[in-house]
Amino acid sequence: MTVLLVEDDPLVLLGAEQALSLAGMTVLTATDAEAALQCLASHQPDTVISDIRLPGADGFELLRQVRALDSEVPVILMTGHGDIRMAVDAMHNGAYDFLEKPFSSDRLTEVTRRALEKRHLVLENRRLQALLAAQSDSDLIGQTPAMKEAKRRIAALGPTQVDVLIQGETGTGKEVVAHALHKASGRRGPFVAINCGALPESIFESEMFGHEAGAFTGAARKRIGKLEHARGGTVFLDEIESLPLSQQVKMLRVLQERRLERLGGNESISIDCRVIAATKDDLKIQSELGRFRADLYYRLHVASITLPPVRERREDIPLLMAHLVRHAANRYGVPAPRWSEVQMAAWQGHDWPGNVRELKNVADRLCLGLEGDVSPSSTGITDAPALSLQLEVFEKHLIVQALMAHAGSVTLAAERLKLPRKTLYDKVARYAIDPTRYRPVT
Repeated sequence: MTVLLVEDDPLVLLGAEQALSLAGMTVLTATDAEAALQCLASHQPDTVISDIRLPGADGFELLRQVRALDSEVPVILMTGHGDIRMAVDAMHNGAYDFLEKPFSSDRLTEVTRRALEKRHLVLENRRLQALLAAQSDSDLIGQTPAMKEAKRRIAALGPTQVDVLIQGETGTGKEVVAHALHKASGRRGPFVAINCGALPESIFESEMFGHEAGAFTGAARKRIGKLEHARGGTVFLDEIESLPLSQQVKMLRVLQERRLERLGGNESISIDCRVIAATKDDLKIQSELGRFRADLYYRLHVASITLPPVRERREDIPLLMAHLVRHAANRYGVPAPRWSEVQMAAWQGHDWPGNVRELKNVADRLCLGLEGDVSPSSTGITDAPALSLQLEVFEKHLIVQALMAHAGSVTLAAERLKLPRKTLYDKVARYAIDPTRYRPVT
């Protein structure tokens, strides 16, 4: 369990760090809120202890930022200028506890240990929830580290109600993730998906915010907009990068204030919906180029989930294909067909620019019995992978099969493949294969 200690007084910082380290805790340090937030993003500490008076943003602002990222990270505030009112304000704003300087090392370690125990229970509960989600959410397939991280974030962020930005190429499954977040949120309202790229600017306000009767020619009666309709639920803004700048301004204001006015109306209406946005572009780069508003980017980017393209998780292709083939076979009412190792090697050697959507196309063709039409090139992609890449993929596939057959034993796998053990160890390291994945759980 890791503690992030934020203090601009070097003597206090040193003393507190030593006390916590002697108590067996891993301690990260920062001297201002900006450095603390960077540390939060890269290390994800389990508890934050922060002075209230800091250069730049103060401890209360840091508390707000931490709670926006993860409301269940315990934050302990400390100050040499505290009073009862400040302590009450700190607890009211979500602080776990309040330390008034000077405090003893025993008091510091005692409060911190209790905060870490609470965090441990939260993380354990999230782990159990993630296992349940993995059993029930059959559409989010993958065991590679990047997919495990995406699933972990869904389990962690789902119940927090925080707005989320999903990043990934076309066809990587961004809407599947949005549905999973909505399901994990416990919200009882509807899931409302809006394709921003298909929304004409002329009807943007009417579709998003609604309109009153007589607001424009043809508006015979009042209409509830998408954001208002999603009350108690989730709004999924797909292809958010395609919103024109003029629409981005309007969306930013609504997202900040959580209120809107229907077109042609004067009444300010509160909205109760979680916002999940998705993009295939890097919005930070787009904002630097002036194509996307930076303030809207930062408003959406409170928490994010990145989905890797299929070419960066080739080990998941057999699992993905099995899932897609099973669904396709059920849909078409046919037995699920089998594929050869040569086919799988070709699939794992392909770059899949259409990602899971392109994989689904191949799975459908396979189930329909289009024997000569199940290669990646049959989907309209003609850039066949190099022979060397196909051979590497096939070799990796055979090594994984041998490890699976011998419960992760490299020695027995080497005997099966008729390779010297050192040679197989070299290949395992080269292909980043983890033999422990194939060992039985004890």
